[in-house]
Amino acid sequence: MIKMDSKAQLTVDIITKVAEGKIDVVNAAKLLNKSRRTIERYLKKYQKHGIQFVVHRNTGKSPANKTCGQLKRSVQALIKEKYFDVNLTHLRELLEDDEGIQVKRETLRSWAHEIHHVKRAKRRRSQARKRRERMEAPGLLLQMDGSTHRWFGNKKSCLIAIIDDASSEIHAQFFESETTLGCLQVLRDTIVKKGLFKALYVDRAGIFGGPKRCNFSQVKRACGELGIQIIFANSAQGKGRIERSFDTFQDRLVPELRLNNVQDMDSANRYLQEEFIPSFWAKHIEIIPRCESSEFTPVSEHVNLDDIFVVKDYRKIRNDHTFSYGNKFYAIESPMKYSIAKQKIEIRTTSEKGFTAYFAGRQLTISEVIEPTKPSMLDLDIQKKLEILQLAEKLGNVSEAARLCGVSRDTIYRHRRLVEEGGIQALKRQVQSDHIHGNTTDQEIANTVIEFSLDNPHLGQVQVSNQLKKHYKINLSASGVRNVWLRENMQTCALRMHKKETLSASL
Repeated sequence: MIKMDSKAQLTVDIITKVAEGKIDVVNAAKLLNKSRRTIERYLKKYQKHGIQFVVHRNTGKSPANKTCGQLKRSVQALIKEKYFDVNLTHLRELLEDDEGIQVKRETLRSWAHEIHHVKRAKRRRSQARKRRERMEAPGLLLQMDGSTHRWFGNKKSCLIAIIDDASSEIHAQFFESETTLGCLQVLRDTIVKKGLFKALYVDRAGIFGGPKRCNFSQVKRACGELGIQIIFANSAQGKGRIERSFDTFQDRLVPELRLNNVQDMDSANRYLQEEFIPSFWAKHIEIIPRCESSEFTPVSEHVNLDDIFVVKDYRKIRNDHTFSYGNKFYAIESPMKYSIAKQKIEIRTTSEKGFTAYFAGRQLTISEVIEPTKPSMLDLDIQKKLEILQLAEKLGNVSEAARLCGVSRDTIYRHRRLVEEGGIQALKRQVQSDHIHGNTTDQEIANTVIEFSLDNPHLGQVQVSNQLKKHYKINLSASGVRNVWLRENMQTCALRMHKKETLSASL
């Protein structure tokens, strides 16, 4: 049985009529849109094999370069179980390097699409922007930003990176969040490794000194001290070099960290610095700049980077040579020939060493000032009760001490018993209990308020107070009613009706 489509059937009909002499070769070539030589070849095959000449000899046979079905199933299983968050280009590299499997790109794409593994970048319609050419030499312009993402594990962290606009050489490090200290650390490491550069291209975030900042920026201050100019981008596309690098990091680094079972920040930083950047970024992303001469300049030996890449604050000295910082007072103990009152001192804060104070480049010796604190109302009450007990002990007459102090004898006896049994701490607990429960409504009255409120949930606190005075002879203010409602979570009509329904259902 031979299966033919309409085109093959037409070819057979025309060649059959040519063989029978009903149509000549020229007209057959015109009907089939073939050359005369092809029609003659068809005719010879027809005379030799019959109508089977129209069927190609490879029909029903597997291609010589067909990939094994077992390999296809193995690759699809790896995609589902191990490489589910990897794009196709990265997937092909991982299969070749880690699994020893070589598959053509289009073959791999068709296999991945069969199991609906498609990872594409989001395409959004955007406005037309003018292309900005790269800088000619390294060190002329560096772009810096941070990207918050779930880089490893389930907790979000921030990757702060700085990239050279001319060569795409990058320096990056993971931090808990995009903080001032993190930006200063990445900036310092870059300068130590490469040297000083000309300009830093950043967004308008407050951490870099943009308009969102109400006071000065530490990053802007450090760049100013080193002679580095800060340029603020008007849009994210303006600093597209660093933005696109984060897309690459999220696309490639995240699955690699997962495959290498990296779960903590120290391991992630180690893998980033020792594996990912040298093996992938330096080989595939970095380019050769147009100008080979570098614009990086070495740091002067007179510049101490430790004095620059710190958080600096300023405080004004009081007349007694003290200042406040962090809700505490500190006194200057360094010997001074002249008074520095009303002058500003510099506070340098680091995450490891706390803070130090400087004046005119000289470190000051300081000490914390412990000021006496005022006694609280609780301490005053305890002191008063102890004085009454001391007066009763001195007079040897409880009645006289009660008359002089304006308290009852039972109160003095109760306080004396508490001190004898538990000391001053027992008296302190009693005072605290009096303070907590002094204005609390009696429980019996509170139960009456709750019961009446549930029977009449539509009444407000003023109406409930009036009804209690009228029917139950309970003199409770509207505020007292509301306090009871707040304790029982029934301060609204809906809450009272819900509580009533709940109690009815439980009964």
